[in-house]
Amino acid sequence: MTDRLHVGTRKGWFELRRGAAGWDIAETAFLGDPVSAVLALPDGADLAALELGHFGAKLWKRPPGGAWREVAAPAFPPKPAEAADDPHPWSLGKIWTLEPGGVPGRVWAGTMPGGLFRSDDGGETWALNAPLWFMPDRRRWQGVAGGEQPGLHSVLVDPRDPADLRIGVSTAGVWASADTGATWRLINRGMYAEYLPPELREDPISQDVHRLARCAARPEVIWCQHHNAAFRSVDGGANWTELALRPAKFGFAVAAHPADPLTAWFVPAVKDERRIPVDAQLVVARTRDGGASFEVLRRGLPQRHAYDLVWRHALAVDAGGDCLALGSTSGGLWLSEDGGDSWTAPEARLPPIAALRFAD
Repeated sequence: MTDRLHVGTRKGWFELRRGAAGWDIAETAFLGDPVSAVLALPDGADLAALELGHFGAKLWKRPPGGAWREVAAPAFPPKPAEAADDPHPWSLGKIWTLEPGGVPGRVWAGTMPGGLFRSDDGGETWALNAPLWFMPDRRRWQGVAGGEQPGLHSVLVDPRDPADLRIGVSTAGVWASADTGATWRLINRGMYAEYLPPELREDPISQDVHRLARCAARPEVIWCQHHNAAFRSVDGGANWTELALRPAKFGFAVAAHPADPLTAWFVPAVKDERRIPVDAQLVVARTRDGGASFEVLRRGLPQRHAYDLVWRHALAVDAGGDCLALGSTSGGLWLSEDGGDSWTAPEARLPPIAALRFAD
């Protein structure tokens, strides 16, 4: 059973632990600093990415039982003259996601702009994935929410084969590699972008994928929260089927059950101009039949004047599939011990939450 939850917020890092009376804050770090990504490594070390504005993105690491220390953050090479027409910056905006790589010491980092970095020493040093970065199609990627920087927010590693990768980019769709990132292919068949002119609706590189999640026991099953729909693939992302998500199709977060390929959780919201919960009621939508139908779960979540939005990395499920955590842009934090049927809130008023991660 998972007993620790790491929380990255606009004003610091928090660790919650489960006790006899429930979940409570046990440790804090980086108070006052925005934390954009968190990760508990398989060897017991912890990583926290900080987004410090003028001072840049930073990365900190804590060994098991040790103290936090700053380590090298991913870095882009200088922009060469022949890339003068590249519309995207060549400097690190923020570390958006951190993922274990499936072999000892390996960690992947997705960044803004849309870079993918690999570490083989537990996050101490980093190397840019050059095949993806220097790919001509990258210049067609679009910025997040109209900005200039695309963002690489999802890295899925096949637990059966650490060389088999899927990444999600906003906005550039889903990309696959079977050789640890040496080559890449675009895999968005079945997705559509309703916000584009009809002739561009199914353009694969124009798909605004918000978040990807895969079933650990059946890695070929991948779930996607898209800007205008939810999708599911049963062939590793080669083909996608739209789901009957309710009460709305828009959202940012999705979590996949680690053992049951038919079960996943989403957090629907009103899209575009508003970006608030439907009817000001915060809910979680759960499917247990592969997306053919959804239950709307609300017990213990605020149902009156709730304007909490849940970002991409602020919905997490533990390795057992029963314990979930949900964090919001209003600093709300809720936990469920029964797969989402009911939720409780620890006694804490946190800053806006960007990332949640169970430390299994």
